[in-house]
Amino acid sequence: MAETRPSLFLKRGEERRLRAGHLWVFSNEVDTGRSPLRDFAPGEQVLLRDHGGQAIGAATANPHSLICARLVSRDPERSLDESLLVHRLNRALALREQHFDTPHYRLVHGDGDGLSGLVIDRYGDVCVVQPNTAGMDHALDAVTRALERVIAPAHILIRADSPLRELEGLEQYTRWHGTPGPDTLTVEENGLRFQVPATTGQKTGWYFDHRANRARLAPYVQGLHVLDVFSYAGAWGLQALRAGAASVTAVDSSGAALDTLQANADANGLGDRVTTVEGDAFEVLQALRQERHRFDVVILDPPAFVKRRKDIKAGLAGYRRLNQLALQVLEKDGNLITASCSAHVDERALLDEVLGAARHVDRTLQVVARGGQAPDHPEHPAIPETRYLKALFTRVAPAWSTP
Repeated sequence: MAETRPSLFLKRGEERRLRAGHLWVFSNEVDTGRSPLRDFAPGEQVLLRDHGGQAIGAATANPHSLICARLVSRDPERSLDESLLVHRLNRALALREQHFDTPHYRLVHGDGDGLSGLVIDRYGDVCVVQPNTAGMDHALDAVTRALERVIAPAHILIRADSPLRELEGLEQYTRWHGTPGPDTLTVEENGLRFQVPATTGQKTGWYFDHRANRARLAPYVQGLHVLDVFSYAGAWGLQALRAGAASVTAVDSSGAALDTLQANADANGLGDRVTTVEGDAFEVLQALRQERHRFDVVILDPPAFVKRRKDIKAGLAGYRRLNQLALQVLEKDGNLITASCSAHVDERALLDEVLGAARHVDRTLQVVARGGQAPDHPEHPAIPETRYLKALFTRVAPAWSTP
């Protein structure tokens, strides 16, 4: 089997990172004299070899992407087929079942579960599959067959609409595999039930990664008035209410998302304590400041401001400005819960921007707790990008109150 696949040769020494555990091959690491990238079809399965010709393992290739190959197995005899997918899915499922009582979680987290380029979220008897690379797109039929064997969901939704597909030269689409499923997906999280749109919701419909951070809200919000910025369908805001918040003002640029949030609030008996505000987060925060609104707690869970390394400077400035605006509508002694999902911004960099924002408006910070992604988003220890989520739980006070 292995010898029937074409070989992709690396330049001398470029195998070191792979042997240390990484899964990606960049196009400038390939010996294109021996294995021209143009000779490979997107998604084609290849044998990855070091400069001396020794097989490193099995991979999928894409000549159109900066990451031109992704390791599938360190056993060159294996390939990205139904058998391997069933094995990896069973391992992924076992991890989730150790941590969660109900079948609502991210079932596959790409590299973190040894399936580079694949995301699968589970909503009870509906699974949402997101193939983000040429290799996973090419293997999509095997993915759905393996998923049917391991989970046997009633419905499988293919959300092939991630911007990551553009980097792979892939088209974007959304479709049901087999029998069409419901218009909405049901999420059970921390004692609440949410409904989100199946085919038009953000990403794969829900952000499971902050689940553990949302579960620890109670000490920060009990009896207090909360501002939830970038609220989407209410994951943070409604769980703050369940944890004892007096009220929540939810801000989002999407009217449809706020309609969903209000419906979720009503369904959970929380609707009378929710106010929604539609608009750009920065503009709404400025308006709230001008109108002298103040909140005891501000929660910031923005989209990624830094999607590429070249955007780091502008993205960090965005985090500082956002947190500064939030601090200006926070009571003198309040709680700021702020997050970043930008893989290129580490926790220290985020904290520096939050601290800088606080100093600029004459406030002081205490970091009370730090949070990361939930267990259904496991990190790959050799790939720093898989550790992308940061959350800071901070206590804010006037600058004169501490040295």
